[in-house]
Formats: sequence, structure tokens, C-alpha cells
Amino acid sequence: MAAYLETIVAAHRAAAAEDGRDLEAALAVARRIPPPRSFAQSLSRGAASQGIAVIAEIKRRSPSKGDLDPDLDPVALAREYEEGGASCLSVLTDAEFFGGSPDDLRAAHDAVALPVLRKDFTVSALDVCDARLMGADAVLLIAAALSDVELATFLRVAGTCGLSALVEVHDAADLARALGAGARLVGVNQRDLRTFEVDHRRALELAGSMPADVVAVAESGIRDADDVRRLADAGYRAVLVGESLLAAPDRSRAVADLVGAAQ
Repeated sequence: MAAYLETIVAAHRAAAAEDGRDLEAALAVARRIPPPRSFAQSLSRGAASQGIAVIAEIKRRSPSKGDLDPDLDPVALAREYEEGGASCLSVLTDAEFFGGSPDDLRAAHDAVALPVLRKDFTVSALDVCDARLMGADAVLLIAAALSDVELATFLRVAGTCGLSALVEVHDAADLARALGAGARLVGVNQRDLRTFEVDHRRALELAGSMPADVVAVAESGIRDADDVRRLADAGYRAVLVGESLLAAPDRSRAVADLVGAAQ
């Protein structure tokens, strides 16, 4: 099989190429809907009060692990995560590779008061608008999947829509590009999206390169409270956790254990 990232991004770019909607018209609609919840501020508040904020993920499957919980109830799961003390949610909306949908995001968002990230492979300005139109408060931009021009453009469009933009990086070169484009919310994905292997050293190695005014988020491969403590000690203000929470028998308790780890 071709590398995961290239395969998934190619599918999304093919779909974007068929999207004939007018960007300005979509932006006009996005500007008229009520303002989003503040994703970045919620993370900062969570980090200040708990030592580190938790972004809890709603995900049905993954290309590398297969089914995680294909029949999950996004409403019930969002409420469990909120009860456990999560600061924000992340919801997969990719259907082909992750089994998600915009309906999962809408249902989760309407069920709780937490800000919600649209977790997907954003490859066009219309994708950014769609995140807002489906009710998201933040959009994911993967540096490795975007050119410098796309990254800067999508950050600008996100700002126009009122969205926070979590720019995901995988190495020092990605980080330099993200910061150069103006990112102030940066996620270090410890999972290599070309192989889907996790390297637990990745976030620690990049921590020292994060400017003080950047909200740094560690993503993927976070297993337990010990991982969270190490990341908090390294300077991360938030963690994004999915698979270990989905595997837990008591998901609310699992979130609470992570939330309390850095206190």
C-alpha cells in the first residue's frame, strides 16, 4: 500500500477538485452563523487550571488499527469526555478512511459546551469553510500535506471564519514552516502519517523549539498519566488523545486520570 498520508490526501484533493462552489459565497454564509467557541482559549484555561488540557477524540476507526468503536454514539461519548474534564473535543469527519462524518461532529458539538476541532485532511479553502459550516470551532491543518502558500492561505481563511487553526507538524522543518506561516496553535503528531508508526520521542525533541507564545499540543500515542506528565514537564499545554480513551472501560474516568496527571 502507498504511504498513508499520500493516499488519504490524494483522495481528498480529488474530491476538492470536483467542488465547484464559490469560496466567497461560502465565506459569507460562514460569517453569518453565530461565533464559534474559543478552542485556543479553552486549552489555555485548561492548562492554567489543570497543568495540561486534554482534547478527547471521537473516532470510529483508523487505517492502521481498523475498527475502534464503529457503533459509537457521539452524543454519549462527548458527554462522557466532558464529565471527565476534557477541555475540548476532536471529531473525525473523514468517512472513507476513518468512518467519521459531519453528523458525528454536529451531534457531539450540540451535546456539550466544549469547543470542537474538525479532525480531517484539509486541502482547500472550502474545506476550512466547511469546518465552520458544520459547527466546528477549530480546523486541523497538516503542514506535511500543504504547500507554504496553502498553509498561509488556510490560516487566513480560518481567521476570517473565526476558527482556531491547529497546525500539525511532524519534524523541525514542519515546525519552522508552521511558525513562518503564523501558527500560534501547534500540534506535534508523534504518529508518522506516512507509516502510522508512533515515536514517543518526537514531541519531546521538538518541545524546546516551541516559542513561548505558541500553545503546544502533543498528539497521538499518549497512553497514560505518565505520558501526560512527561509532556507537561516538557512544556506542552495540551494533549490530544483518542485510541487509549476509546479502549478504556470507563472513558470518563480515563479522561479524568489524564486531566489530573499534571496537577
